[in-house]
Amino acid sequence: MCAKYEHSAARHALQRELAEGGIRSPSVLAVMGRVPRERFVPEGVRHLAYADRALPIACDQTISQPYIVALMTESLALKGGERVLEIGTGSGYQTAVLAELAGEVISIERHEPLSQEAARVLEELGYKNVQLIVGDGTLGWPEGAPYDRILVAAAAAHVPPALEEQLAEGGTLVIPVGSSQQQTLEAYRKVGGRLVAEPLSGCRFVPLVGAEDGE
Repeated sequence: MCAKYEHSAARHALQRELAEGGIRSPSVLAVMGRVPRERFVPEGVRHLAYADRALPIACDQTISQPYIVALMTESLALKGGERVLEIGTGSGYQTAVLAELAGEVISIERHEPLSQEAARVLEELGYKNVQLIVGDGTLGWPEGAPYDRILVAAAAAHVPPALEEQLAEGGTLVIPVGSSQQQTLEAYRKVGGRLVAEPLSGCRFVPLVGAEDGE
């Protein structure tokens, strides 16, 4: 069987696995069955592209397991017109998933080689509603604020103040919070200018690094 059909079958199998694991959003499940994860992983681990596990990428970073990508995306409750700020572009896979469901995605990555490679793949796949920036994600991107949604793909001791400030009233911010030993994926909703937290799941992410990483 050629690789194209193998990957297509693997994506459909992943959809079923995610649904059985508790992902309920039809739009998120559809996107997870459509975005080619194999394009975002190194060739040496491409045979594991649809395993529900994190995989290594360049710069000692990882691409998150599909279930966590789906859970974080579902928690944002995207309707189609939102402006989303993503912290930690990484491989660009989560960026692509967000771009399928949101109006605009601004994604910040501190490692320039990762940002450049993600830009190449996203362009080849035809994503036009994505802006990639090399910089300190803990500072957000004030030029584009406020954001309807913010997704942070690295763990911090607490929500960086800049991201809280740049989140729009009524918006949602999803971030892993905790230490290297214990982390919880949290969804925060901004109500009356304050963040209200909802724990989602245990998780394990690389640490968020920057001027306001909470350490």
